[in-house]
Amino acid sequence: MHKLFTLNCSKTVHQNHELCRMDEPILNQLKNIRTFIFDIDGVLTPGSVLVTEEGHMLRSVNIKDGYALQHAVKQGYNIGIISGGNSLGMLNRFRGLGIEQIYLGQNNKIAAFKEVCRVFNVQPNLVAYVGDDMPDYPILQQVGLSCCPADAASDIKEICRYISPVAGGQGCARHLLETAMKLHNTWWNEDSHNW
Repeated sequence: MHKLFTLNCSKTVHQNHELCRMDEPILNQLKNIRTFIFDIDGVLTPGSVLVTEEGHMLRSVNIKDGYALQHAVKQGYNIGIISGGNSLGMLNRFRGLGIEQIYLGQNNKIAAFKEVCRVFNVQPNLVAYVGDDMPDYPILQQVGLSCCPADAASDIKEICRYISPVAGGQGCARHLLETAMKLHNTWWNEDSHNW
């Protein structure tokens, strides 16, 4: 088991704040990562779908995840979305946060992953990917920092270097992005209080 390391996030934030706690080797790896790719269902949503009588599938997203995603985009981080789901509502949500690399309806996510890396001109070893289930498995095996929410499938937890203490749709993207941005000293700035 790795030694737990507490990052001094900011003079204005408690040093032992839960968002800043990660294993030291993961923090060291996170220092070099500026590209973050997320699955939607089970990562940016709680992984459940409400189906209406008309057949519409509704998902909920976490506002704190949304804040962190748009803040990261504004600070120059590469943010991508790859999902097997295909929802106009999700597309509009993430475009509204400033994310341009959004790949929905992906039956095999590897092709989309390679395209995101090409567009961002980044090698897979400099990418953090957050996934929660078997369709994410091939990408998680290729990235530098494989991550999953606390409630990910057990097979996914077995291969991930970092398991968030936060469940999917409950702020796990925020947890990862805030920690990385505090590590890079990009969290607190004049944009921090704006959407």
